[in-house]
Amino acid sequence: MILLLIAAASGLILSIFVTPVAIRILRRRAIGQFIQEEVTGHAHKQGTPTMGGVVLVGAATVGYLLAHLQVWTPSDGFGLELRPFGAGGWLVLLALVGMGVVGFLDDYIKFARKRSQGLNKRAKFGFQLLIAFGFAWGASNAGVSTELSFVRPLGLDLGILFVAWVLFLLTGAANGVNLSDGMDGLAAGSAALVVGAYTIIAFWQFRYSPPAATIYSTSVDPLEVAVVAAAMLGALLGFLWWNAPPAQIFMGDVGSQAIGGLLAAMAILTNTHMLLGVLGAIYVAETLSVIIQVVSFRTTGNRVFRMTPIHYHFDLAGWPETTVVIRFWILTGIGVALGLGLFYADFLAVEGILE
Repeated sequence: MILLLIAAASGLILSIFVTPVAIRILRRRAIGQFIQEEVTGHAHKQGTPTMGGVVLVGAATVGYLLAHLQVWTPSDGFGLELRPFGAGGWLVLLALVGMGVVGFLDDYIKFARKRSQGLNKRAKFGFQLLIAFGFAWGASNAGVSTELSFVRPLGLDLGILFVAWVLFLLTGAANGVNLSDGMDGLAAGSAALVVGAYTIIAFWQFRYSPPAATIYSTSVDPLEVAVVAAAMLGALLGFLWWNAPPAQIFMGDVGSQAIGGLLAAMAILTNTHMLLGVLGAIYVAETLSVIIQVVSFRTTGNRVFRMTPIHYHFDLAGWPETTVVIRFWILTGIGVALGLGLFYADFLAVEGILE
């Protein structure tokens, strides 16, 4: 528990104090957000500093590393010592930083070419595939189950398709978070709730790891996963201080891609693949709204929503931005509560688990 508190506190302190520095640097270099012309009610946000996700990734990474720095023990007193790192922590960082780099390249190209389109689809997919392959290889060697899972493995081994499944989860989560990053505080606030849930899930699996609970035997270093999650939770809360309406900085693709990679990695390493769809139901809804809109328009010529992603539908319906954001936070909280409830219910249902 001490490790989690150190990681969360470090991530929070770094994020809340480094973000205003980043805002000044980004403003000085005129690195601002491009706003789509059709989003008329948000034109005033044009030029707001973006790429704040660099702070998120950096604060979470440093928070994780600092949690392993031990400066005092009851037996030896004060002394500098490095706690051992686990494969689970490095794998989560691979997904977090790797996807963050993809987002950074996307953001940088937008800024350099002064346009709303960044990295081309082929290049982005290639980078994501490389990250997915590396993560899948590392996770498999670390002992993670390659079976499809909900709150634990379901017995359906994906085999070589595990790489494709990892790619789907990485890109799906990244796109879902990215689509929700259209209103001040929406992505950061909702992500904090989901990451907080994974902090609980991973620490729970560590607390009841084998031999106490054999159902968690294929989870990879759950304590390490929990430490990274705690560090990101702190970083998100610190960032949200500056990203809350009216936002002084946006996370950009570097932030949304990194958060998506983190969520997918934690879902895979804790064997809760499909539970992520419950915890992050708001991201599923944002993605489905875009798919439904595109399919409907191409097949019938009609639009189902005023605009997608779906938060813009309510925006154009007259809801104030803060109302949309807070209500989406509430919906995310409901999804998180349901997801944690399902996870705990499964734990209680396993015969002999409480003996």
